[in-house]
Amino acid sequence: MSFEVKQGLFQLGFTDSHAILGVPLNAEFSTIRKRYTRIARRLHPDTCPFNQPEEKELAKQLLAKLVSPAYNRFSKESERKEYELLLNTIGERVVKEQRTLQLQSEIAKQLLSAANYQQTYETLLEQLAQKQFESPQKVLDIVSEISELNQVYLLRKVSKGGSAVPSPAPTPQPKSETPTTTPAPPKKDSVVEQACNRAEKLMAIKNYAQAILELKDALKQEPENSRGHGLLGLAYLGQNQPKLATPHVKRALQLNPKQPQALDAKKQLEKTATKVKQSQQKSGSGLFGGLFGGKKK
Repeated sequence: MSFEVKQGLFQLGFTDSHAILGVPLNAEFSTIRKRYTRIARRLHPDTCPFNQPEEKELAKQLLAKLVSPAYNRFSKESERKEYELLLNTIGERVVKEQRTLQLQSEIAKQLLSAANYQQTYETLLEQLAQKQFESPQKVLDIVSEISELNQVYLLRKVSKGGSAVPSPAPTPQPKSETPTTTPAPPKKDSVVEQACNRAEKLMAIKNYAQAILELKDALKQEPENSRGHGLLGLAYLGQNQPKLATPHVKRALQLNPKQPQALDAKKQLEKTATKVKQSQQKSGSGLFGGLFGGKKK
């Protein structure tokens, strides 16, 4: 039995674990854990209140295949960090694609036009969460509504300059008594540089597929960006695709012979080529091995 949702963030190829558990996008892990405990108690075969065998079985499957996997993404630190990175990326994508946004639920449309979107989001989500697991047959419909609500929330939050996942507040620094000149505001990275920064974070957690998507989109906007080509070469190498990596590494070095990521990728390609050559020589599959070698018949 499979469970498929096609609304909200799910239609962007993202598994919305917040929607599955019925918690807001800014929920602390302690809140998520309490919510999961309540849901698990309601869906578990030994404690669920459903009388019909079909409902009991559906509740059991929902717990095993939908709810527990969603909770595991938060309970494991490595998966939680990867999920948060992807959520931030999805938030930026929602803003870019807002012109094609087609909302199906009235509750999401209400949030889109609300004056105080933060308070409205929390109120509407709580209303949906209260009835989310009343009936096993209605769980996916409500997950869809919550995910569409999350989609609109991300649109409004990221459009105002916020991030999908709030970062911890910086530690306040003591004021210096020595008068200093006001520093110039930091230069804001370009859209391409921001994409490269995101790609580096994704590659650090070995999410090469998403990094490649980020870099391809970036290079469409700035095809002569040496850093983008160098990172793309490294990302392809992370997926063990040296043939796809090679042209980007070459292009990066043409644009900037000292581009660090491209130089790193070049070293990896040279090591790979050396290993392949040595392997061919040992197996006799090189030029002379191909012509005169082979097993005797």
